[in-house]
Amino acid sequence: MYTVIAHQIAPSLNIRRCKESLSLPILFADSDELFLANGPEKFVYVFQYGIVAFFNHTSGEINTIVKTLIPSAPSWEEQELSETIKVFIKEGIQEVSFDQVTLPDFNHEAIRLVMMNTSQSVALDKYLEITDLLLTETNGYTKSLELNGKFNISGKKLKRFIGKVLNIKNQISENLYIFDSPDITWENESMNRLHIALKQTFDLKDRYRYIYERTAIIKEDLELFKDIMEHRESSKLEWIIIILILVEVADLFIFRILKLM
Repeated sequence: MYTVIAHQIAPSLNIRRCKESLSLPILFADSDELFLANGPEKFVYVFQYGIVAFFNHTSGEINTIVKTLIPSAPSWEEQELSETIKVFIKEGIQEVSFDQVTLPDFNHEAIRLVMMNTSQSVALDKYLEITDLLLTETNGYTKSLELNGKFNISGKKLKRFIGKVLNIKNQISENLYIFDSPDITWENESMNRLHIALKQTFDLKDRYRYIYERTAIIKEDLELFKDIMEHRESSKLEWIIIILILVEVADLFIFRILKLM
């Protein structure tokens, strides 16, 4: 039996620097991912969105690699955002269940798919946590609007909050490949079945849609807040103009009275 452990070690990782820091044989690399061999039957998978997955590593080995990448990072056991799944090798059998995967042979591409989907699950947990916090904050503003007919937020803070929500939506779209399939799955039917089964087991598509819909709701609420804020600012401007006109009329009226005297 082998174990895949994936966990969040940083908000993001620089793939080029990780490649230089680890100096391990590269099995696959691009601007977003780094799949490495770390000795016989050991693999490390690094993702630029801050998640690292380990196959067949001890706790000590994991912590050593994590410290190499992020010296200030705590031990992996202290990380809240993590996912673990067991991998068995049994000839002629390929099965995926809730907490384990059985592969017909020791194929590093199949193992890579397991590590990728496990990491995507951790990423979804991260974004769910972020969207929960954003939704809680947004609900605070809507509650204030319901009870007081106004909300206590400045135009600048509101714009920054909208920008934060948009950035989160962009990160989700850029970093999660829930609806994309690796090239190997197009070339190998067995790999494609494994990939589909893993996505179903981790419930990746539904969880992705849930998060995306929540960010859409938050964005819609904030757009409404922005419209209310702009209307409020427009009303202020209208009152300023009215006051200036009244001052001008009063000044002209007083000037004429003084002239007649």
